Amino acid sequence: MKKRIYLSLLMFLQFFVWGGWYVTVGNFMVAKGMETITHWAYSVSPLAAIISPFFLGFIADRYFNAEKVLGILHILSGFFLLLAPFFSSKPMIFILLLAVHMVCYMPTLGLSNSVAFRNIDDQEKEFPLIRVFGTLGWIVANILVSAILHADTTAIPFYIAGTVGVFLGFYCFILPKTPPLLSKDTLISFKDIIGLNALNKLKSKSFFVFSLSSFLICIPLAAYYNFAPIFVSGMGIASPAFKMSFGQMSEVIFMLILPLLFVRYGVKYILLGGMLAWAVRYALFAVSASTGVISLVFLGIILHGICYDLFFVAGQIYVDKKSTADIRSQAQGFLVLITYGLGMFIGAQVAGYIYNLLLKGQTVLSVQSWQQFWLVFAVMTTVVIVYFFLGFKDKLHSKE
Repeated sequence: MKKRIYLSLLMFLQFFVWGGWYVTVGNFMVAKGMETITHWAYSVSPLAAIISPFFLGFIADRYFNAEKVLGILHILSGFFLLLAPFFSSKPMIFILLLAVHMVCYMPTLGLSNSVAFRNIDDQEKEFPLIRVFGTLGWIVANILVSAILHADTTAIPFYIAGTVGVFLGFYCFILPKTPPLLSKDTLISFKDIIGLNALNKLKSKSFFVFSLSSFLICIPLAAYYNFAPIFVSGMGIASPAFKMSFGQMSEVIFMLILPLLFVRYGVKYILLGGMLAWAVRYALFAVSASTGVISLVFLGIILHGICYDLFFVAGQIYVDKKSTADIRSQAQGFLVLITYGLGMFIGAQVAGYIYNLLLKGQTVLSVQSWQQFWLVFAVMTTVVIVYFFLGFKDKLHSKE
């Protein structure tokens, strides 16, 4: 029980830091005259996710306890996040500081999961109950910076998230001791680092379909994180970051019932449900843009619980269940690489290109342009859903 409390607080603070600035940065940049490069603020995270497996493989898995590496990385990431808003008048330096922050922060996602998985007995039942505190952290951060402080377009979210990040770094040193699994002399290859050797051991058509679908779905998915807060603000909805947190509130519910869904439906239909929710959400945004019906915007936001839990969290559990102990960390790193890394980076660039194409020199998109924008990503998501439905045959269920 004591370990679960420590791990739950870790997740809460971990996602408080990310949620504290990530939702507001788009509107902050628009307010500072950087409306054409907001997608770069959402590209640095994927780039960091691409780099992080190399750091984890060469250093964290071999030389130091995971909780100590977490502590150092969070202190550094918090410091660079605190610095970023001081350079909002210099876009290149601002983006560079966000990039350095995320290079330090992104490896902590995999490390936190590893620490949690290695200190619990039943991943399917216990991990969702621990991970749900991360969602609560994201919610509390957005309530604070948006609903209470109304700071969506100011530098305050950076100061709060950066300060909490530094505090989290020191907190990590009292987490359960999690020594490296590999010895310092263990030979490790490039294929090990990016998870290709793990992929070879997991070789099956269904796992390939899952991996490719995970990569492809993250391309249209990236548009939501970057442009939904800007869209919500453009629809005249006050405190957009707070309203976006309604999605995390629904996420809490689905996180808690995820173990039951595994028992009843199995991994295929859980993952399908998550992907389908993304397509429906984009369709709702497109309709709301053309009709002005605000309730459709909120419905699309609330679908986030299904979108995230039934796809990302269920996918992490699926990979953990399919992996053996010797490749588990590599397999999780591979999943981070193709989703949060390659998929999200390509998605952020594609979304930015389409947004600027429709922007045509204006400060904000027109109603018709927003409709076109969201329909593009609804179609892209639907194509991936069809491919996954036809190709994925794994019937993995949780134990009754």
